[in-house]
Amino acid sequence: MGWRSGEVWLETDVLWFRERQQGAGRLALAASAAAFELPELPRFGPAETGLDASRRRRLEAETARRRRLATRTVPAVALVLGSATMLPIGALRHRGAGAEVPLAEDPPSLTFNLEEFQFRLPEKAPVAQVPAPVRVEWRHATSVGLQYAGHLVDGTQLPVEGPDWVTWNPNTDSSPNLPRRLYGHERTIRAIVNVLAAYRAEHPHAPRVVIGDISLRNGGRMDQHASHQNGLDVDVYYPRLDKHLGAPISTRQIDRRLSQDLLDRFVAAGAKMVFVGFSTGLHGPHDVVVPYANHENHMHVRFRTP
Repeated sequence: MGWRSGEVWLETDVLWFRERQQGAGRLALAASAAAFELPELPRFGPAETGLDASRRRRLEAETARRRRLATRTVPAVALVLGSATMLPIGALRHRGAGAEVPLAEDPPSLTFNLEEFQFRLPEKAPVAQVPAPVRVEWRHATSVGLQYAGHLVDGTQLPVEGPDWVTWNPNTDSSPNLPRRLYGHERTIRAIVNVLAAYRAEHPHAPRVVIGDISLRNGGRMDQHASHQNGLDVDVYYPRLDKHLGAPISTRQIDRRLSQDLLDRFVAAGAKMVFVGFSTGLHGPHDVVVPYANHENHMHVRFRTP
């Protein structure tokens, strides 16, 4: 291709204006940096080791942490102590950046239990609950015949449990007894209730008295007994030393002091006879208190025929 008038031919190795300017700038910057580069100053003393650098970094981090903690505050807390009394607690601040003693709590929450600052009225002593009076459906009964050959008409039932007694079933050795085994003459039931109330009033810490069989609803022969047929007999189990509400299984379990007191009260209430065990050591008028076999865990109280 030939050359024409007005055309400019450039060699491929010649740099364009922009490229030449950028290259010149790089050369100028390199020359300037080389002209102003400072020589390395000589060091005096031992060179810093890795342990020194690690210690220096820890100190810097600890200082920065203390500086941050020094700027923290705990908001003021207002504790309500009464209807018109307020106790403000001001903002608490750490000792400062220069303190060497760490905070007692990390993070420094410094929380408070509001219950520790509340005023409380002294607790009242619990009021002793008076047991409700036992409800007995009193009937005017008639005891017919003898205790070992008779029956009962319109008997009164002793409740299976009362404020001063529990009942015991000798067939199952458990409490309470069956209601149908707790019928007696009106005077028999009144004597039982009154004697036990007076006994418990004299011995408020004594356990309730355990009452066994009396008579069936209509009297007559009763299992485990030759008597208890006309509503005038009642079995009263001896109080136990361990205060367990159950029949004693050994004479060593009998509280003889309380048993003697209970026996004396039934005698004073008009009992005709009281049968006790030979090894119980209980005593009374010889014509009333009679030692008898198979009465080592209970006294058999018999009242007179009305």
